[in-house]
Amino acid sequence: MEYTHVMNTFEPVYDQYSEVLVLGSIPSVKSREQKFYYGHPQNRFWKVIAAICHETVPVTIDEKKNLLLRNHIAVWDVIAECDIIGASDSSIKNVAANDINRILSCTQIKRIYANGEKAYKLFIKYCRKEGQPDIIRLPSTSPANAAFNLEKLCDSWGEIVKYDDIDGAV
Repeated sequence: MEYTHVMNTFEPVYDQYSEVLVLGSIPSVKSREQKFYYGHPQNRFWKVIAAICHETVPVTIDEKKNLLLRNHIAVWDVIAECDIIGASDSSIKNVAANDINRILSCTQIKRIYANGEKAYKLFIKYCRKEGQPDIIRLPSTSPANAAFNLEKLCDSWGEIVKYDDIDGAV
């Protein structure tokens, strides 16, 4: 397969009340086709977020945005554009990063989480700046992460709603 130059055309999802930022690497081919984050039908992101927030799994883009905002969760990707083979994060090269401070400067973000190892490493390499909240690596919700079933993912991801500073969560 050959490299394709991909531009991330999705706007981040956040508002001034967002307290947690979840970062992916770059939208997959399926997500780009659906024009929204975590669009691959086998990706467990929306099931995990719904489960840890005790809500129903959203279907439409508006339902997904509303679920995130109701629970003070912002979502974006580390990469603005790059070269990639298919959906293979391991093939990513020629990275131009998003300006994460765009969100941090106008929200109440207290914690940043990476959806998987690649997003974590890319953030550290291209986006990490002094004064930002620490980034915590969570297991990827990608179907390629077969080591984690839905229950194990929910256990790991549950930490994003286990803090007193998130409205309604304990």
